[in-house]
Amino acid sequence: MRLVIAKCQVDYSGRLSAHLPMATRLILVKADGSVSVHADDRAYKPLNWMSPPCTLLIEPGTGAEAGGDVWRVVNKAGEELRITLAEVHTDVSHELGPDPGLVKDGVEAHLQELLALHVQTLGEGWTLVRREFPTAIGPVDLMCRDAAGASVAVEIKRRGEIDGVEQLTRYLELLNRDPLLGPVSGVFAAQEIKPQARTLAADRGIRCVQLDYDDLRGIEDPRLKLF
Repeated sequence: MRLVIAKCQVDYSGRLSAHLPMATRLILVKADGSVSVHADDRAYKPLNWMSPPCTLLIEPGTGAEAGGDVWRVVNKAGEELRITLAEVHTDVSHELGPDPGLVKDGVEAHLQELLALHVQTLGEGWTLVRREFPTAIGPVDLMCRDAAGASVAVEIKRRGEIDGVEQLTRYLELLNRDPLLGPVSGVFAAQEIKPQARTLAADRGIRCVQLDYDDLRGIEDPRLKLF
């Protein structure tokens, strides 16, 4: 991972246009190729970013009145994040090594197992494609198909909060770039869903489903039937 603290200007062009005027910010470049720009607030959420797969091209000495570098981050769709550096305060790189991944607590892991087994709890005629469906930024809990055969990504939490909706939004952004899957809709499933998370999910076109853990555990497992 590369961390750069610099005075910079950021311009995005693609499906829309966005501009961040010159200011001091943190730029993260991750091993997966993603680049994100952060201010000293907003918790984890970047001001702007480019998800992988993308390419970083550095044009030295071409920006900020020819005194700084220009970073051009371009994805397969031709969208571009242009970062013009005026002054670099810190530029360090660290090798983090392989990540063991998120370890879910017992209830959350069991919810995933139960929903995978009884996926029609989420909709009549639904079928399971795969648990832990891989993406470039981590696995989706369940990938399903609804009764019409459309792809649905399901993110499962014990307590549903805004960060879970943001996580599912990032998965959907990547999955919808795959012509073999898209269009992919999203379901945010949890035992408890915070009002703010519901509001954000509705704004993103994501359906919320509140789960009853005890009811799910009470559904008879068809694998245990003899006839």
